[in-house]
Amino acid sequence: MKKCLAVALGILTAIGGFVDIGDLVTNAVVGSRFGMSLAWVVVVGVVGICLFANMSARVAALSGAATFEVIRERLGPRAGVANLAASMFMTLMTLTAEIGGVALALQLASGVSEFAWIPVAALAVWLVLWRVKFQVLENVAGLFGLCLIVFAVALFLLGPDWGELTDQATHIGPRGEETSLTYWYYAVALFGAAMTPYEVFFFSSGAVEERWTRRDLGVARANVLIGFPLGGLLSLAIAACAATFLLPQAIAVTSLPQVVMPVVEGGGRIALAVAIIGIVAATFGAALETALSLGYSLAQFSGWSWGKSHRPTEAARFHLTMIICIVIAVLVLATGVDPILVTEFSVVFSAVALPLTYLPILIVANDPLYVGSETNGRLVNGLAMVYLVIICVAAVAAIPLLVLTGAGS
Repeated sequence: MKKCLAVALGILTAIGGFVDIGDLVTNAVVGSRFGMSLAWVVVVGVVGICLFANMSARVAALSGAATFEVIRERLGPRAGVANLAASMFMTLMTLTAEIGGVALALQLASGVSEFAWIPVAALAVWLVLWRVKFQVLENVAGLFGLCLIVFAVALFLLGPDWGELTDQATHIGPRGEETSLTYWYYAVALFGAAMTPYEVFFFSSGAVEERWTRRDLGVARANVLIGFPLGGLLSLAIAACAATFLLPQAIAVTSLPQVVMPVVEGGGRIALAVAIIGIVAATFGAALETALSLGYSLAQFSGWSWGKSHRPTEAARFHLTMIICIVIAVLVLATGVDPILVTEFSVVFSAVALPLTYLPILIVANDPLYVGSETNGRLVNGLAMVYLVIICVAAVAAIPLLVLTGAGS
């Protein structure tokens, strides 16, 4: 019974935690401009994050080592430092976007300027990281994030033309006045949003925090293989809402109020209130995860004591890293930069950083010294190699597409 409850709770947490500010904004932007013609990218991204997270969890459970401990040990400090620098830069951008997302959601709820909420959101993130236990931190944010299911409810209430949505989903390519370059730019962005590396850092480190062993592999697989796909369906619901309500009116998403416009149209103020709770929970939970991932990455690579299981005095450098990163995020947001713009850039850079973390995990998942007899099978390795090619193509194309399209504009 205890294991069943762990699976159920883990699945719910994965669903609620899958959609962060990157998924929320990118899916809404894509739906409002391209309809459902990029839905296939969400499917590809979900399969990829399931593959990536499952390998990371298996390595952590069987070796007792988290992602950057493995990278440093397997590749050496010189080769590993490139992985560390790229991953921390990308994750810091994501942390900035998530704190900004919390502020935007609170502005939507209160009418008070987002700049007044930024320090409040940052302070709340730090206090929770400082005082709240790992299991509570992980599960509460994920469960409240389930309020985003209101987008799926709103979709049905909007009464879409399901045939039209299906036609859009089966048509690969730009529509209307959109160009092919812009279409593929958003394909890369959507892929980066689905396969954000910090999710794997957090998942892997969480496995070590909770002392997973071989006996926990079944729970891990259930969480990954059920929770993430259901979270992907939630992402598709957000895109479909935008495609149903915003696309026919030529409203391109540039702000958070536009993201929730279909929810208001379909379900009214009550649905809006539920959506705001879900957005605050999802962005706040992702801010916690990204801050922890930054602390995990640097501490694991440097060989410092780390983890929520340690008192702050026992892992001072781990906690100091998180504090410094939160302060940097606040200072960036204080310049007046648009959090939505930071979000769009963060998902593109996620695609750029992916090969640096994906390849080491793939190598270690095939190394008996780390995983014993639980190395990847032929089918998993075949799929993993296909994804390695996809990831490398996305990483190479991301920056040129960013420049050529003016960030999709």
